[in-house]
Amino acid sequence: MFGFSCWLLIGSFSIIYSVVNCLWCIVFIEYWKRQEEDLSCRWQTKGVSAVREKRREFKPEKEIRDESTGEIKGVFPATTRMCRQLLQVPFALLSVIALGVIIATCFAIEIFISEIYNGPLKSYLIFIPTILLSALIPTMSSVLVSVATKLNDYENYETQQAYHVALTQKIFVINFITSYLPVFLTAFVYVPFASRIVPHLDIFQVTVRPFVSKEDATTSRTEFSMDPDRLRKQVIYFTVTAQVVSFAMETIVPFLKQRLLREYKEYLRKKNGKVESDSSSEEEESPEALFDDHPDETKFLVRVRNEADLSDYDVTDDLREMCIQFGYLALFSPVWPLVPVSFLINNWVELRSDFFKICVECKRPWPQRAETIGPWLDSLGFLSWVGSITTAALAYMFSTSHEGPGGEPTTIKGWALLLTIFFCEHIYLIVRYAVRAAMAKLEPANVRKEKTERYLLRKRYLESTFGARSSDDEIDVDEKEDKSEKLSQLTRDTLEDDARSWATHDTDPAERFWMRQKGWREASQVGATIIRTLKKDANAKKQQ
Repeated sequence: MFGFSCWLLIGSFSIIYSVVNCLWCIVFIEYWKRQEEDLSCRWQTKGVSAVREKRREFKPEKEIRDESTGEIKGVFPATTRMCRQLLQVPFALLSVIALGVIIATCFAIEIFISEIYNGPLKSYLIFIPTILLSALIPTMSSVLVSVATKLNDYENYETQQAYHVALTQKIFVINFITSYLPVFLTAFVYVPFASRIVPHLDIFQVTVRPFVSKEDATTSRTEFSMDPDRLRKQVIYFTVTAQVVSFAMETIVPFLKQRLLREYKEYLRKKNGKVESDSSSEEEESPEALFDDHPDETKFLVRVRNEADLSDYDVTDDLREMCIQFGYLALFSPVWPLVPVSFLINNWVELRSDFFKICVECKRPWPQRAETIGPWLDSLGFLSWVGSITTAALAYMFSTSHEGPGGEPTTIKGWALLLTIFFCEHIYLIVRYAVRAAMAKLEPANVRKEKTERYLLRKRYLESTFGARSSDDEIDVDEKEDKSEKLSQLTRDTLEDDARSWATHDTDPAERFWMRQKGWREASQVGATIIRTLKKDANAKKQQ
């Protein structure tokens, strides 16, 4: 509701909203870490990440014998893997260049057609950039993801967890470029420098010159006017329209496709069965008869076979979507303060659509024990840090004091912009450290409960250990008094007699010593009796 209030009362690019948004991002991430620890104790999954599952595809370079266990294990030198990991640098540059060129080109075509071109078929040509992006971006992303997977395989990670972390980081780079680069171009290239860059896009008139006259092809450079509302429209598209389209492509389209495919298979089965029955006099054999199912189990087994044909439910896709959504909120929500409201509604619908997919469209996912969301939490922290930079830049560039008559930012000084970003980033780091320290002092309930149970378990163990040793010494008060009287009668002669009797046995001296120690209480009584006896002997000698 804070975003709705800011949109209603303050408007876009509010410094108050930007500060609160950055603070919320910090608190959210630190609170998430605290909740992870709390839930891992509640669900008894704490420490499961220490159990590392080895990859079957791991290829050791050599085998050595473990000195502690004595078993043979394969190893892969860390230096070799590090050299292979250096290939991530050209891969990241390749991803930025490939996706950046496609997005920037489509972005330039869109600006040219929508704001410069004034010829025929403009209402249809305006869809060319969207068609190009829809066709090229998924294709290029698929190619880059397959390259990232092969590169990850080449790095030869020993455990499944390390492999998953490295692959997630590579995919995050690709998603970061495809999701945020168009908005970055609009915010930091188009809006500030449109009056200087866009008129040079007249080179595109070469493509339309054979079809229209030069006078009708484009407007003159002086007639160009920058659309200051373009950034807000683009943010609304990515946070509302794109989310609706993604929901339809992920839930509705697969459901319809699954139903149509099932109907088509049923149609083919009936058609083939009819042809076989017409061509031969044999009775048609149903699928249930082929599997030799029991009549009472037929309905259940048919449902099981249908579910086996469904696709797997991938939780990683949900984490990726939520991470991208958090990025839009952290980086660009000051442009349109209703972004949190939009995501709240979207997540309410998305949660129920995921339930629907699990129940209807996908196989039942098998549970995996985990104590954290892994590398996605690092991605959230990175987006929050980048958000502190972009929020400061947007608030400085697009505040009302820097807007020109056309809505474009004016009187922007480079040193002032860099100084604003520098101070805001360091304030962000200080606040994050303070919030992290404050959260560390608030111990979750389940963590506190686990510590209490651990303490009681250790206490019971110690009590049982010492209780077993002293169980023979737990006697009544009368027996203790009688025992003390008997022990008081011990003299040097009786002790020497006991020593002679033990010497007759073939035992080790240490064993004989410990065999005498039946408990700490008796040992203390024996010691006290010996001390009193020695004192009496010493006093008697002095008197003599």
